[in-house]
Amino acid sequence: MTAVQELQHMLFEELELIVRTTTNLLAKVKREDLEFRPQPNMRTLRELAEHLAAIPKVDLLILQEHSAEEVRQLEGRFAETDFAQLGASMAEGLEPLRQYMAALSEEDFLHRKTVPFYLDHGTAQAKWLIEIVTHAQHHRGQLFTYLKMQSYDVGMFDLY
Repeated sequence: MTAVQELQHMLFEELELIVRTTTNLLAKVKREDLEFRPQPNMRTLRELAEHLAAIPKVDLLILQEHSAEEVRQLEGRFAETDFAQLGASMAEGLEPLRQYMAALSEEDFLHRKTVPFYLDHGTAQAKWLIEIVTHAQHHRGQLFTYLKMQSYDVGMFDLY
């Protein structure tokens, strides 16, 4: 395995951990708490969960330079997903992302830049993969905090 493949492998291991722990956190959520919103300018718990679950699939579309409309359509499908299926939907998004990254040459992975619809500059594919990991970790952390705020029995072991 090359160094680049090892790096990809480690990043996907982290994504798999995020998906597993997110799924476990989502399984704790009571239906009556889905509309919990910590502040008026923040997402509800359900909206946060939908956004988090969509990250692998949506971010893949974004890095592949799909249009804003295509991204919004995919996000809309997550809003229609049964809450109990969000973890599984998130997990399903890993394989297309993994296949995309694995198909890149090392040169393309490290240096090929794509431009998302919302920016005027490109980002290398390796950086995109790192961004996807940090994006998912960020929102998993928000989900964890939402649950803490609602007095759920969650702790650090729920994140590992």
